[in-house]
Amino acid sequence: MRKSGIEEGKRWLEQAKEDLKWAQRLAEEGGYHIACFLSQQVAEKAIKAFLYSKGETIVIGHSVNLLSQKASQYNERIGEKCERWSILDGYYIPTRYPNGLPDSIPAKIYNKEIAVKAVELAEDAVNTVVELIEHDDAGLN
Repeated sequence: MRKSGIEEGKRWLEQAKEDLKWAQRLAEEGGYHIACFLSQQVAEKAIKAFLYSKGETIVIGHSVNLLSQKASQYNERIGEKCERWSILDGYYIPTRYPNGLPDSIPAKIYNKEIAVKAVELAEDAVNTVVELIEHDDAGLN
């Protein structure tokens, strides 16, 4: 049996929260490049959670910016945060692959300041979506 939109959204949000814990830990313990990548993944999953909660059945793509733009048609709060969150798109590929960084590797480029900022953006995405889904689940649309 197919899950309701709210149930599917909560499932995606639960995974985003779990990933956020690891991003926070890595940002504190020195895995800065992976913390940045996970932060992008957290925001992506949180926004997908919101879209599923709105009844979307197929949510494709990895761009936080594009997903946020799509989500903003349902709620302007996400649209207002879209530009800030879109910074995370820059961590999708270069945090993992050396070919995007001439003469270096991701593990040597990213630092604690960058990782902490990425985690803060991801946390903001999760918190925003938590509030919006709880609001909808309570029937307060």
